Amino acid sequence: MNRTFVAIKPDGVKRGLIGNIIRRIEHKGYKIVGLKMLQPTLEIAEQHYAEHKGKPFYQSLINYITSGPIVAMVVEGKNVIEGMRHMMGSTVPNDAQVGTIRADFAQTKECNTIHGSDCCESAEREINIYFKPEELCEGWKTMMEYVWESMPEES
Repeated sequence: MNRTFVAIKPDGVKRGLIGNIIRRIEHKGYKIVGLKMLQPTLEIAEQHYAEHKGKPFYQSLINYITSGPIVAMVVEGKNVIEGMRHMMGSTVPNDAQVGTIRADFAQTKECNTIHGSDCCESAEREINIYFKPEELCEGWKTMMEYVWESMPEES
């Protein structure tokens, strides 16, 4: 099992898309082990976007992510990083594959509704920015995990 960080961005929260997005994550069979709504502070935003500091778009990222509440999640599942990125679609909504979250809900690259970590290292770093270990609910199984346990091993 892998974990990733996912955030419904301020435009998604303000437009009332929280339930629709969480439904898609759960219907995919992924397990949400951490979930909270928060207003990102400047400090959190700067930590989150640290790798972009000095780039021309850095300040607009900071302004956007601090413009309203977000829903932060830790999502777990097989190949979850790649799977979530596929579900989210291209960061440019008009380039996103039909049926992805961004194709269905976002209108601009700047306000593209959802964020997901792009690799294991980013996932770990981002999870640690938004969650303390004791805020994660572990040790329970989804129905999908029971299904995987009953399947024969891949050769």
